[in-house]
Amino acid sequence: MCLDLAVLLMFQFAGELIRAVTGLPVPGPVIGMVLLLIALLTKMPLPEGIHSTSRKLLAYLGLLFVPAGAGIVTRLPLIGAHWLPIVIAVVGSTIITMVITALVMRGLERLGTASWRAMGFREPSPISSPSAEGST
Repeated sequence: MCLDLAVLLMFQFAGELIRAVTGLPVPGPVIGMVLLLIALLTKMPLPEGIHSTSRKLLAYLGLLFVPAGAGIVTRLPLIGAHWLPIVIAVVGSTIITMVITALVMRGLERLGTASWRAMGFREPSPISSPSAEGST
């Protein structure tokens, strides 16, 4: 488990190093995760226990949000002074995300339907809910 954790930390360090050298506006741990993904996709030899170690870390992921929550509490006066722009940004970005997700989903459904027709198959029937089947 120690070796697995060391490997994960080495990927994070590599990401931090790349960010510091290149000046990319992406957090180092995110770059490290991309490097780990590339290593996994290219079947680079990694310790076998990395999967179980990752699962154990993910089980405690919620604890990693405690420092962020404490940071927000320490900045409550600043947040209180700028609450309206914060609310507008959060609500606006949520609405934009939902609209874009709906448009992408609609496009993917149309693409899927066109693909089924091009292959000569019937369109897949929509999934019906169990409650709709029993009510007549």
